[in-house]
Amino acid sequence: MTLNTADRTVDTGVAKPTQRRWIALAILAIAEFLVMLDASIVNIALPSIGANLHLDTAQLSWVITAYVLPLGGLLLLGGRLADRFGHRRVFFVGVVGFIAASALAGFSLNGGMLLGARAIQGASAALLMPASLALVTRLFPIASDRAKALGVWGAVAGIGSAAGVLLGGVLTAAFGWEAIFFVNVPAGLVVLIALPFLIGRDRESARVRLDLAGALTVTGGLVSLVGALSLSEQFGFADPLIIGLFVAAALLLTAFAIIEHRSAQPLIDLRIFRLPTVAGGNAAMLFAGAATTATFFALSVFMQQVLGFSALESGLTQLPLAGTLVIIAGVVPSVLARFGARRVLVVALLVLAAGLVWLSFAPADATFVGSLLVPTIVIGAGLGASFIATTQLAVDGTSGSDAGLASGLVNTSQQVGGALGLAVLSTIAANRVTELMASGTAKADALTSGFGLVFLGAAAAAVLGAITVTVITRGRANSTTAQ
Repeated sequence: MTLNTADRTVDTGVAKPTQRRWIALAILAIAEFLVMLDASIVNIALPSIGANLHLDTAQLSWVITAYVLPLGGLLLLGGRLADRFGHRRVFFVGVVGFIAASALAGFSLNGGMLLGARAIQGASAALLMPASLALVTRLFPIASDRAKALGVWGAVAGIGSAAGVLLGGVLTAAFGWEAIFFVNVPAGLVVLIALPFLIGRDRESARVRLDLAGALTVTGGLVSLVGALSLSEQFGFADPLIIGLFVAAALLLTAFAIIEHRSAQPLIDLRIFRLPTVAGGNAAMLFAGAATTATFFALSVFMQQVLGFSALESGLTQLPLAGTLVIIAGVVPSVLARFGARRVLVVALLVLAAGLVWLSFAPADATFVGSLLVPTIVIGAGLGASFIATTQLAVDGTSGSDAGLASGLVNTSQQVGGALGLAVLSTIAANRVTELMASGTAKADALTSGFGLVFLGAAAAAVLGAITVTVITRGRANSTTAQ
């Protein structure tokens, strides 16, 4: 494996004219948008889904978990499959699966059918996400163009997460909860129809042995870890099932590290983490994912259960946040070129933390304009810049043959971080609410205090991300330095 510290042009088999490359980027971004959208769009629709399919609160949490588990657990395998069998081919397989699973979810007649469809969605997303980002890096081999393209890509990830809350409210109010899944079908078909005209067939891939043992151990380990974190709120950390899952995760991930160290053709060449950009970018994405997932979940529930907003109102209140992300998307690439990804990322994470701390002070009788508007705008700015800078940092400096791996790593960090952040912070919040209500505190005040802890915890995760990336990349060349 070659670890590059500078961009190198590769024969990608994709359309060369500049305009077609940017159109191809737009089409690939639609797929990325749908994946990120589905991680958050269900939040506001959960009460409607529960009422229609007769699911209680604990069962409703699995509507999210059933998607995150296979997505986070299979991303690394998806990235290597894309490197092995072709980025374009694996991308199309993932899109087809995602469309079919979305339709199945919309037609669900019971909770089991919905959870199964969500699991297929997550597994399909684990194929298309690393393959699509690898295609982006190959479409734009020149440093200046790649910085702009990855800026768009990182922005789409953040916008998708924010737009999920907005569209979830609008679609649920107008057409019912089924619409949040059906909306993926026409958008996915656009991707399937347009992309073959923009990106040529994959070149013949090197015939290397797929590291099946590594794939099974890392997938099993990540699924066990994410499952333990997700179920801990329902069963508690002392439950034998949770303890067993944590033990299984530790054993499987240890076995994976040993296998990768000894394998001649590993699933993940661990030397990739010798690049400070890869190590720092993934560490930052882990913390950013934790902050983002917990924030959107808590914010949507806080608005509906405490402030009494409808699903539509909760969605519309996310417009300023989403709009800020769009604006930041147009500004950050030029800022990256001037100041470097590491510096921009650190500042962005601190801005995100500031907005979250501000939001944690929102009272039980808060108004949108008085207590939520400005902090959510600050959060939007921090999220937009951090996703762009993190993506840039995590994939730069890797060779074309490892593009799928690098993409899978950064997306895995985001999803595993999101599962960890949601599980840990929601458990802390639930314990706080139970404690306060047992002491006679009004439910609205207890919930407000609990959600405040979630926002503060998310802020702490963002600060830890800034500190971690600073330490890892200190004194090393930045991936996106001023020209």
